[in-house]
Amino acid sequence: LNSSRSYFILHRRLNPNRESFESRYSDSSSITMVLSPTSSTIPAPRPVPTDTTTPLNTWLTSFASFLSAPSEALTSSLFFSDGYLRDHLCLSWDFKTAHQLPAIYELLSSRSIKSVTLSSTRPVMILPIDAEGQVPAITAFLDIATKHGRGEGVLKLLEDGPGEWKAYSLFTVLTELDAYPEKTLKNRPSGVPHESVPGKVNWADTRKRELEFLDEQPAVIVIGAGQGGLSVAARLKMMGIPALVVEQNERVGDNWRNRYRHLVLHDPVQFDHLPYLPFPSFWPTYTPKDKLADWLETYADALELNIWTSSRVSASTWNEATKSWTVTISREGHENRKLQPRHIVLATGATGPPKVPAIVGEHTFKGRCLHSAHFVEAQPHSGGKKAVVIGSGNSGHDIAQDYYEKGWDVTIVQRGSTCVVSGDALVGTLMKGLYDEDGPPTDMADLIFHSFPLALLKRNHILATKVMQVKDRKILDGLRNVGFALDNGPDDSGLMMKYLQIGGGYYIDVGASTLIGSGAIKHHRISKIVEILPNGIKFDNGTLAADEIVFATGYGGMVTTAKDILGEEALENVDEVWGFDENDEIKGMWKQARKGLGLWFMGGNFALTRWGSRAVALGIGALETELLN
Repeated sequence: LNSSRSYFILHRRLNPNRESFESRYSDSSSITMVLSPTSSTIPAPRPVPTDTTTPLNTWLTSFASFLSAPSEALTSSLFFSDGYLRDHLCLSWDFKTAHQLPAIYELLSSRSIKSVTLSSTRPVMILPIDAEGQVPAITAFLDIATKHGRGEGVLKLLEDGPGEWKAYSLFTVLTELDAYPEKTLKNRPSGVPHESVPGKVNWADTRKRELEFLDEQPAVIVIGAGQGGLSVAARLKMMGIPALVVEQNERVGDNWRNRYRHLVLHDPVQFDHLPYLPFPSFWPTYTPKDKLADWLETYADALELNIWTSSRVSASTWNEATKSWTVTISREGHENRKLQPRHIVLATGATGPPKVPAIVGEHTFKGRCLHSAHFVEAQPHSGGKKAVVIGSGNSGHDIAQDYYEKGWDVTIVQRGSTCVVSGDALVGTLMKGLYDEDGPPTDMADLIFHSFPLALLKRNHILATKVMQVKDRKILDGLRNVGFALDNGPDDSGLMMKYLQIGGGYYIDVGASTLIGSGAIKHHRISKIVEILPNGIKFDNGTLAADEIVFATGYGGMVTTAKDILGEEALENVDEVWGFDENDEIKGMWKQARKGLGLWFMGGNFALTRWGSRAVALGIGALETELLN
């Protein structure tokens, strides 16, 4: 890793003779940048630092003084007045971003950190904090010792006056608890003892008893065996905290296996690794859903995760006095089991149940009418039959493309606007040099990515979105020509921020946009659905004939699912998740649903669940050892 590698957006190539953004992307020169009220401003452009050692040593010495005797004066000598401190569990057992000196001082004054040193395994780098590559920072990875464990950090130093180096941002993250060291590497289990043991039980019999929880109660029940549930179960397994995963499907991976036939992950494999067991080096860049499903099953077996399939939580109550649940598990082919976990992790997906609008006449329709969650594939050789797909997100586009490729006359129906980015532009811009073959190891890439406060990330993504629009001009112009409504995400910050803040309304193009722009897939813009007819569907602005109708209308919230499973009473005073909270962090995710309640939300794409699963496991570990009390 060095400063000449191209890390556009997060760490673009630093070149003393670099061309300006406007000259490189001349089509963007007339675009005025509009910053969201919640996006960051940045310091002025500056030259590339020539000395990293002196500034780092001086700053770390001053920071050590602050840790022994915190003061507001030292804070102002360590941080920019408009700087950031982002913390994931090191300082507060929460996800928090402190912006500007008073908030930074308040968060740092917890005295949770004992020491900070330069990383013994990661390099010091020169990386820009801005998308344009005009504000290069000395970027150092840190080893952190806390009162309860160890962590890592990312420090970004800029010069604030001649010879005066301060942190524009500091990121700290807890990675391990002293009470629950991970059973990996030098701490791995020995396996079978090489000695005579009377009555010794072999691995298979021991594993069977562990899987059935015949000798102990699970401390944690994880509901759902998708990537989120498996990731958090893996983290808990390595920490030695007994956990049971309850999965309603017949096999691990069925949540992917049972989806529409031609589904492929739109993220590259480098972005999608699971904890402890990454995809092998020969894995395809974009993973087909059935291949992914089989991998999840293999992953669960390899890590010896305790999973009951064809099972569901049929009853549950929370005991405030004992801080534990009483949960009844219904298992197909087994007797019901009553268990008393102290924690439940809801990992049923990033969203909730399918949202299907109630429409007049829906029972009169003569053809197939279903939600995208239940769509498998279009039947071939349709003979010119007509399909209507309602919804213009990822699923709606993929399903419309499947109908077209099977010979159907298909129309995609759009109500709200959609943020469209091609897969090539997304990977070649936002992920280039970070999550690709030239990028750093996954754990280091994750550190770099999460070291950016979301306000600064949002600011950089505003610019990245303009770059991607230039790359995708032909596709986007074709969509506009047929009346397809486009947007650029919240405050023009693009697809990723729309995913984090809104959770839908975007499409990573893998071919459908060109088909829509050419008219091969028809497009119809509406305000509302009026009525389903026996042979079609009526909107406020016209009627479409249809032999099949698919509602790709999204899903409800995770809290809705939690209430369905655990009851209204247990979820009292629990807010919906996703979006940003008052600390500019993801709201409600990867943390306790509310203080005092043993309920945790676990969801997101593969990269987010890889990161968030550790936070959930550490939070549970902290409660188990009463650190949070």
